[in-house]
Parts: sequence; structure tokens; C-alpha cells
Amino acid sequence: MIDGRYDYIIVGAGTAGCVLANRLTQNPATRVLLLEAGGSDNYHWVHIPVGYLYCIGNPRTDWMMKTAPEPGLNGRSLVYPRGKVLGGCSSVNGMIYMRGQAADYDGWRQMGNVGWGWDDVLPYFLRSEDHHGGKTDLHGSGGEWKVAKQRLTWDILRAVQEGAKEFGINPRADFNDGNNEGSGFFEVNQQRGFRWNAAKGFLRPALKRPNLRLITNAMTQSLVFEGRRVTGVRFLRDGRQYEAPTDREVLLAAGSINSPRLLELSGVGRPDVLHDLGIDVVHASQGVGENLQDHLQIRTVYKVSGATTLNSMVNSRLGKARIALQYALMQSGPMSMAPSQFGMFTKSDSSRATPDLEYHVQPLSTDRLGDPLHPFPAITVSVCNLRPESVGSVHAVSTVPDRQPEIRLNYLSAPNDRHVALLAVRQVRRIMTARALARYRPEEILPGPAHQSHESLTHQIGNIATTIFHPVGTCKMGQDDRAVVGSDLKVHGLDGVRVVDASIMPRIVSGNTASPVVMIAEKAADMIR
Repeated sequence: MIDGRYDYIIVGAGTAGCVLANRLTQNPATRVLLLEAGGSDNYHWVHIPVGYLYCIGNPRTDWMMKTAPEPGLNGRSLVYPRGKVLGGCSSVNGMIYMRGQAADYDGWRQMGNVGWGWDDVLPYFLRSEDHHGGKTDLHGSGGEWKVAKQRLTWDILRAVQEGAKEFGINPRADFNDGNNEGSGFFEVNQQRGFRWNAAKGFLRPALKRPNLRLITNAMTQSLVFEGRRVTGVRFLRDGRQYEAPTDREVLLAAGSINSPRLLELSGVGRPDVLHDLGIDVVHASQGVGENLQDHLQIRTVYKVSGATTLNSMVNSRLGKARIALQYALMQSGPMSMAPSQFGMFTKSDSSRATPDLEYHVQPLSTDRLGDPLHPFPAITVSVCNLRPESVGSVHAVSTVPDRQPEIRLNYLSAPNDRHVALLAVRQVRRIMTARALARYRPEEILPGPAHQSHESLTHQIGNIATTIFHPVGTCKMGQDDRAVVGSDLKVHGLDGVRVVDASIMPRIVSGNTASPVVMIAEKAADMIR
């Protein structure tokens, strides 16, 4: 199984792991081992964009995690999808290409993370990008990460855009120039109507190189130490334990949930957590598993009249047949669409320096994610607070490698988050009164017009809000006593190990997180080389 020693061992063939495997093996003298707990992405629903519905909640492609009961969500436990397949979350996510705001990265730099400002990271976004518009000062061409326009339009979504203009939210040509304020149709990681994941873009070309070894269905158990130096990893495959040695570094790219869990299983973390697990402390690090941040989306639903939505299309056999035929012949139509097609970035109130709300607007509706679509035409206007102050944690609860950790987001625990949630829903309600939408006669279904008072609306938000699948921050970058890694992504106090994934973000970015992870891995690969 293990054929000698490796220069680098990458744990996790998700978004970051695929980028690292590609970049590090560009030097033919560098031997790299890539370990992935999941299996191949050779599964048709991974590649058909609407297939995320069949990948989330499917043990073939999903870790099948759940959060702990959330007090801010009225005691609900949320399904918490994480990709367990080559390409990781890029194989199951919403495919939206989004960098965030320049101020996000400048804020990281101001926190002491030298080299992580907007001007520092922009070249790494450009390096891997293959943008449909070609090369410009703000976009790359010819890279591995394909960025396309969506292949369908909806009149009802264009009406929402026109309605938003009446309230000062103007159309924006590019969400990715460092200031994403405005409205527009999301660009997506697709090629000719198929999902473009990190496995296609970065891993498959690298697998042609003899210096890369990929092992799938390999559950990493722990790091191997000699003193405070990491010298390898232990992993399980087909019931057998293996130990893989490295001459240089282990690179944890297992994501914001599994990277801190693996550190804890290796004896790195808060001593009280390790003590409860019966694990000896190799290195005390108070920040491991802390600082968990995520975007909570509030899913408002409006019934509409005289509009074509996905609800009406899929609730008939003829409609389903037309959808399937359109995709089979032209790779377009509803089967090619990202979960959210239209977005807006705006401020919850005028005191904000930059937009703190992101909208994902969809021509469909359900009572809850995963439920059947409503039998009437409707749209979902989801809105999330881009800068939540509520912070959670993730910690191992067992030494069994595949036992999920305890995930506590503490959504809406911060008073300002509850305040912004109320402002967001009231902003949605104002937008839906726009003259441009009047002919569709929008009728509020969720949260429901009966909920007007602060108390009633806050409670109902707790009933309908859910994750938008952006966990970050659990191995945060910095120099304070809760920082796990430095600006070079090396774990403080240890040698031979770095963390390279969304867990290193000291603060969540103002947008979707997949492409920032590509950037992080690009920058990490340069630092490692």
C-alpha cells in the first residue's frame, strides 16, 4: 500500500487538497501522497448540476453530519452536509464563483496576517481562473478553475432585480472585483452545463504524473510524532492500519470540521477536550476547534401568480420530461442550474461601510430544504448575514476515526445577529412590494405575514433559518493565544504540519467560500515550495 517515503502527505482530496496535489507535483522530484476518506467522483449526480439534491444526504458523497441542537434555532439540529468524495465540497456545493470583498482580506492583514491582504491574494485568484470573459486585470484565463455564465434565465428573477432597483440595489456587472454591492446573476463553476469540481480541474491532470499517489477510502486516524515534529500519518483502509512517512510535511486539507478533529485525535488541542477523550496531550493549543463561523440563511418564501417557476414545471410528468429532454439535448434548463441563480449584496442599514447581507434568490420553494417543492408557483428569497458575530466550536467526542464531532454553531446567540436578522427580513418584505413585482402579486408564505413583532418574528426566524454550508475558522490564522496557525499556515508550536483549508480563515469572508479555499491552497503551495 505504501511504497516508500513521501515529501508531502496531503490529508483530504477536497477543494484545497486537489489544488495542493496539482501544484506540488509540478516538480517531478517531489513525491506526494494524497489520502481521501471518500471514494471516486465518478458518479453521474456529481456532474449534473441539479445532482446536488442527490449528493447531499447520500453516504456515497456526504459525511452525513448533523449539528448539535441550536438554541437560537428553537432547539433544531441541522443537517450539515460536507463532501466525502474526490473534490470534496466542490463536488456537492452550489457552484457559485465568489471571492468576497477586498475589505475581508485587508481585515485579515490588519489582524497581523502579513501577506493576506486583497492585493496579496488577488494574484492567486487569477492564477487558477479560466473566466468566460477572458483575461483582464481582474480575471484570469487558461487556469484550472472554470468560471461560466449560467445557461438559463427566469423572468421572475429579472423582475426581482428590477424591483430591487427601486430600493437602491442596482445591477452589478461583476461580483468579484473586490466590491460586490449590487445585484446580478451568479457566475458558476461549470463547463458546458456540467459541474466543474476541483477533481476535474486540478486532480485529474496531476494524476498523470508518476510522483502523485492517490489512495481513496482511506480514513486518517492520527498524525505520527517524533517529539514535536510530525513525521507521518496513520490511516485505515479496508480494516487494515497503515503508517505513511513523510520527509517534509503533512498538509491537513480535511476542512473546517475534520481538520480540527484530526488534530485533537493526534493530541493537539485544548487539554480539557483531550482529557475527556482519554488522549495524551502532545501539544496544547487552545484554539483548535474554536472560532467556528458560518453564514445562516433565512429562507423567506413568496407565492407568485402568472410566473413560471420550477415548482410548476416539476409537478407534472410533462414538465419533468421537458426538463430532462432540454438537458439531454442542450445541457441547459433547470437540470443545469445552480441551487441559486440570482444574488444581491446590500447593507442591512446605512451605517455599514460595506454590504453585510447576501441574497440567494431561487425560482422554487419548499417548506424545508430537501422537502418536495410546493404545488403552487413560488420563489425563495434567502438572505444571510455576511459577518456573523455568533461563534461556535467543533470538537471530537470519540477516538473512533469516522465518528462525527460535536458541531455547535451558536447561531443567533449574539444580539447583533438577531438584530441584523430582523432587519434582513424586513428588507425582503420591502423589496417584495416593488412596482416591478406587482403583476406577480407576491404573497408571503414564510416567515408569514402574521409575524410582525420583534418577538414573534425572531422566533419564526429560528424556525426557518438554516445553514448555507460555509463553515470556517476552526484552525484560525493569527498570532493571538487562540490562533492555531501562523500566516505561513504552519501549526504554532509544531514542526512538519500545516493546515490548508477554510479552517484557517480568522474571519469569514463576505460571500461563498469555495473559491477562497482555492486561493488559500494556491498561496499555500507557493509558500510550501
